[in-house]
Amino acid sequence: MLSKWIAAPVLAATLFGLPCAAFAQAYPSKPIRMIAPYPPGASMDIVARTLAQKMAESMGQAFVVENKAGASGAIGSDLLARAAPDGYTIGFGNPSTHVLPVALKRKMTYDAVKDFTPVGVIAKNILAIVVQPSLGITTVRELVDYARSNPGKIAYGTPGNGTSHHMIGEMLNEVAKVDLLHVPYKGGGPAIADLLSGQIPMNIASFTTVVPYVKSGRARVIAILDDRRYADMPEIQTGIESYPGFEARASWIGMFGPAGIPPEIVTRVHTELRKALEDPEVRKRLEANGFEIIGGSPAEFRTFLAADIALWSRVANARKIKVD
Repeated sequence: MLSKWIAAPVLAATLFGLPCAAFAQAYPSKPIRMIAPYPPGASMDIVARTLAQKMAESMGQAFVVENKAGASGAIGSDLLARAAPDGYTIGFGNPSTHVLPVALKRKMTYDAVKDFTPVGVIAKNILAIVVQPSLGITTVRELVDYARSNPGKIAYGTPGNGTSHHMIGEMLNEVAKVDLLHVPYKGGGPAIADLLSGQIPMNIASFTTVVPYVKSGRARVIAILDDRRYADMPEIQTGIESYPGFEARASWIGMFGPAGIPPEIVTRVHTELRKALEDPEVRKRLEANGFEIIGGSPAEFRTFLAADIALWSRVANARKIKVD
């Protein structure tokens, strides 16, 4: 019986090209597609194009960024999930595409956990609680006291239902036992515009987006939603400092591939991603756009994702939140 298969190792080497090692050495042999599931100019697009340029230089192949926007990132994420797992299609995601669909038990065209290969978390996009200065509120505790004394009077704007911004507001409702009213917008820009014009008293927004308005006195940040204070505004508390149990996390951007990419290709892409994030020019550009680089291995990214899913699932279940 064994004699029948005596040539199997030679045949396997011929057919599969010494499977792992040879494939990894040949990769990449053609351009790589990078799917950004948000429109040109969005924060994820900035990250994608910055990394595409640097990784192309390092790997000797073009990286072509494709913006596949729509449905809060779901259209582009579905396209990535359906791509061939050969390392020639990679993409990006955030809590809205890979965590909140699980936490909110949303019906998606893809499985946010099973249909993807985590490559590495890239950076944090720090959020903040912002209010109109005319409210006279300077801390989260003051906001909570005001909301308790004026039930139903405080509405907060966000870029939409089921976003990290929305869930942060619901977390505060849960831990402080208040009733802040959620007002979803079609994007962060319109929500900020209504805050500045006085149409809405509160917003949960990207911190760097509102910094210019804070400096001009048109808006006030009462909490940084991160694990440490912002160096240029050290007087502003973090979420957990501002109220017990308010452990709201920053949003983030990570790199993914479709499920089933060979481990050696994942390692290669992650190695190149890490090299790009260590480049001074890349760091400078991302930090100038408000990102705080994280990095981390694929295994660490999986652990990070699991913790995020657990956190927001608790909030969704406690608040009975459902988003269709």
